[in-house]
Amino acid sequence: MSNPDELLVDISAMVESGHSTQMSLTVVVGGAVITGRLAPETVWRERVSEVLRDSDRLGPFSDIFGTGRAAARSENAPAPTHLHFHLARILQGSVGIPETGGMYRVAIKDVGAWTVGDFSYSDH
Repeated sequence: MSNPDELLVDISAMVESGHSTQMSLTVVVGGAVITGRLAPETVWRERVSEVLRDSDRLGPFSDIFGTGRAAARSENAPAPTHLHFHLARILQGSVGIPETGGMYRVAIKDVGAWTVGDFSYSDH
């Protein structure tokens, strides 16, 4: 999308302000379908940092995602520019990748279509 969808920006802002991780969303970005739950940026950064910290090869990158780098949002904060997914999957046919869910950051301006809720899939 050339202009971010205002409703999607509002949903993201509500997730950020309420620090909720319960909002399920499915988006289409560059032809890929991503489905999962939204998380506030600070929560998303913490979880990514934890995963990286536990890795022998990627541990040094964990500090980049530390919550100290993400400014706390105030009422006057600019509108969110990204969606932060956790427990998310890229849907390919009837398969969700990764099976356990992943952490994805998606630019709102790049979302071509979206719907509330997440799509289930079956390996059968």
